[in-house]
Amino acid sequence: MVTFYASVFYAASVVTAIATAYSRTGTGGTSRVTTPDFKSFQMQYLVVYWLMMAGDWLQGPYVYALYSSYGFSQEDIAVLFVAGFGSSMFFGTFIGSLADRLGRKRFCLLYAALYIASCLTKHVRGYWVLMLGRLLGGIATSLLFSVFDAWMVFEHNTRGHDPQWMSGTFSAAFFGNSLVAICAGVLAQAAADAQPLTPFSEGGNVMYGGYCAPFDLAIVFLSIGAAVLSVSWTENYGEVAAEDADSAEKGAASEALLSGEGKADTSKDLSLATLMDVRGLQRGIRLMKEDSTILICGLLQSLFEGSMYIFVFMWTPALTPAKPEGQAEGDPNEPPPYGTMFATFMICCMCGSSIYSVLCKHFSAEELLLRVFVVAGCALSVPFLVPTPGPSYMAFLVFEMCVGIYFPCMGTMKSAIVPEESRAALYNLFRVPLNVIVLGVLLSDMSSATAFAWSTSFLAAGAALQSHLVTKLKAANDSKNQEQAKNQGNLDDLLGQSKE
Repeated sequence: MVTFYASVFYAASVVTAIATAYSRTGTGGTSRVTTPDFKSFQMQYLVVYWLMMAGDWLQGPYVYALYSSYGFSQEDIAVLFVAGFGSSMFFGTFIGSLADRLGRKRFCLLYAALYIASCLTKHVRGYWVLMLGRLLGGIATSLLFSVFDAWMVFEHNTRGHDPQWMSGTFSAAFFGNSLVAICAGVLAQAAADAQPLTPFSEGGNVMYGGYCAPFDLAIVFLSIGAAVLSVSWTENYGEVAAEDADSAEKGAASEALLSGEGKADTSKDLSLATLMDVRGLQRGIRLMKEDSTILICGLLQSLFEGSMYIFVFMWTPALTPAKPEGQAEGDPNEPPPYGTMFATFMICCMCGSSIYSVLCKHFSAEELLLRVFVVAGCALSVPFLVPTPGPSYMAFLVFEMCVGIYFPCMGTMKSAIVPEESRAALYNLFRVPLNVIVLGVLLSDMSSATAFAWSTSFLAAGAALQSHLVTKLKAANDSKNQEQAKNQGNLDDLLGQSKE
């Protein structure tokens, strides 16, 4: 069995290497002629993004293991996980609009601070301290998947870079993110194995070593990322694009709010309505009501990423072989090589990202996403229709390739559809239905086959919505082209009359 999974890993690596090499050639991928300024800006963003993602990936494999090693029951651990996703859902509704108003760079730094605090709580073997850590981690997750993209899109457009180059940045970000995930898994394992979990004092509840070590390593990467960010990134605001006249006032107000040196207006800034940014939240909701395209974009994100999270929770039980008939209850099964499987999944994500670099030359982001939803839905139907490890594993590899195409594709589509003045706010509102889906899975006791049946349904609904969006955008584009042609014709007629 190990030989099979190792062979698949090597085969996936070869295919990914070929796809990556081809995507970097002039005939294959997105090798558009760029400028040194753009390349500098791109690396300025990517280095920070990868460091911050490393801080996230280092923690993932050991959260459950750490809670279990502290002696908490499966039910207690489930409550901790629910609290984390619930925190992301609640605070995410308004923290994005706060970032738009007070500054996205500041909230990227806030992400690092919150996640570092969350990591520090892992050293304490106390349920309510760990609960605090989950709440902080939930807020940090909302920021990670909204304000970093929002900062990059604003800077890309403001600095006058070609809009077509943005897809290359999204593709490189996700390709590197997959590589970071693989490296983080190796580093985290080495850190966890370096020293056993040990209390600082005999019988104490403050621990070090063991499963705490990956979280300490995450603190290092988050701190480095925050340091690089603070000296290399400039500040930008979502509302500047719509309300240029207020930008200076907003900058001063945010400085006062964060430094505690506000004068007479500080009490206003610290009011509950201001801290929850009700006005920004209302603006985001109003924009979705006024433009159904924005609402559809958010629903598409929730449907695909909700299916992805179901996959994250359920792939392990789906690939664990059932006990053979006649085997005694106490006899253990040989577990499949989960580490090799995970590494192969990440390599397939990298392959998908490289494939996107090729396909985006031939399809728009909207057209490509429609195909991704269809293929991903077919892939996740396999563990429901054929619930055996072999076919399910191969289908999961196809799904991970779809994930690698999806993220740069969705990032490109959102950058064009979502208004700049409320970008971070809307990115977080998009995650609310996603968190509802995740909480529903965590709170239910469904089998893996049932969970993947739901995933298939979500992706089928997403394909239908995406098809509608493609038709809607094509009609709008055709109408725009006809209007431009009409205006050009009128202009030509006027020029002709003036010559006469």
